Amino acid sequence: MDAESLPYALDLVAGSGVCLSPEKRTALRTSLLLVQRDYRFEQVRLWGRIQGIRGAYYIAEGLGPDRAGARSRLYSLNCVDWSLLPPPTEEMIAMTGGIKGRFQGDPSYEYENYDKKEEGEKPYEEETGVLVKEEIRLVTTVDQIDKAVGIVPRGAYIKTPLGLVHENRTFEGLSLTEAKKLSSYFHFTEPVNLKNKTLLEKADLDPCIDFLDSLEHDIPKGSWSIQVERGGRIVVLRSLLWPGLTFYHVPNTKQHGYIYFGSGEKNIDLPFML
Repeated sequence: MDAESLPYALDLVAGSGVCLSPEKRTALRTSLLLVQRDYRFEQVRLWGRIQGIRGAYYIAEGLGPDRAGARSRLYSLNCVDWSLLPPPTEEMIAMTGGIKGRFQGDPSYEYENYDKKEEGEKPYEEETGVLVKEEIRLVTTVDQIDKAVGIVPRGAYIKTPLGLVHENRTFEGLSLTEAKKLSSYFHFTEPVNLKNKTLLEKADLDPCIDFLDSLEHDIPKGSWSIQVERGGRIVVLRSLLWPGLTFYHVPNTKQHGYIYFGSGEKNIDLPFML
């Protein structure tokens, strides 16, 4: 959600429970524009908020010339002061993979992650625990959510012959009919299913805009909710796999974006609920 159009965009997703006080809206917009200036980002977006037991993390993203490239992420506890998060690594993902439950809201809080005993090990041997800071868990959770449910409309971005991804200046939005289809939305991350398609399936695709994975083949099927609100003026997608992720698009305009307001927990029971 672009920082420059933050007040307008927040009003569009208010029906999903994404609400901020006027003080926090003003503080976020002002501080994010300062972050863009100080870090020399081309664009800054409010990614969302992860609500903890004792506090909340406000997450922002800084983008460079390549919109699909590496992103710098920052977090704030008061919507004013921002701290840069380290990029996620395989080691971080392995360390935080077994941590469950709510966030505390304190970046210095430490989880004790015990290693699982393998077969053949003596059960009475003392378990060795690894201390993992909540800041590390925050890094991996935000990255996991972004890769799983960060989405864009088809045609909003184009891929140049050099491999860079830019905004499509000729994109005028999806029609209302197209906006109701899951096939009109793409995961804004490295494609997986696209590489497995046959040459016959790729023949109908435009390599400039169809370079990402579509939502229509997401597993489990039915993990997205599409609703038309405000008399057809806005289309809203909500993720049931990661409750709290809301995407909006105003048909026939360039207005689109997504924001996450949740606890940072995945709904692992979704396949049994559908």
